[in-house]
Amino acid sequence: MKTSALQSPAPDTFPKWVLWCVGSLLAFSLIAVGLVRITGNGPDQLAAAITAERSLRFEDRTDGGVAIIDGNTGQLLTVMHGEQGFLRGTVRALARDRRSREIGYELPFRLIARTDGRLALYDPLTDHRVDLESFGPDNAAVFAQFLTMKPAATSN
Repeated sequence: MKTSALQSPAPDTFPKWVLWCVGSLLAFSLIAVGLVRITGNGPDQLAAAITAERSLRFEDRTDGGVAIIDGNTGQLLTVMHGEQGFLRGTVRALARDRRSREIGYELPFRLIARTDGRLALYDPLTDHRVDLESFGPDNAAVFAQFLTMKPAATSN
């Protein structure tokens, strides 16, 4: 059998669907970035004005409760009993960051409510914040009550 010196090149076997997928992903990324820039909802957006703010300290109690203390006056606001998973998880996440930086627990966190309805727990020592409304209205309400809470009556 004789082979021809001039053989036609093999057809292109790279699947075109891969190119379409990559092109679609790039187009989606560009459109998404453009929409964020146009609407102003990006991470660099200016924060809305503060409507309410309170300094808070959180302490675990021996009975399993979590004491919520006004960070300015040192007065006990309330003691939350029960599992309190969201409250504990949020505070522990910020406290873990302090512990990893070897920062003490004495200085309070700041609970901040803004005019656009956002609620955040902010740690001024580490500059980290947890946007509480991101976890739903029920979880944000756990913290929102502390903004207006009066100190607990002390029994003598």
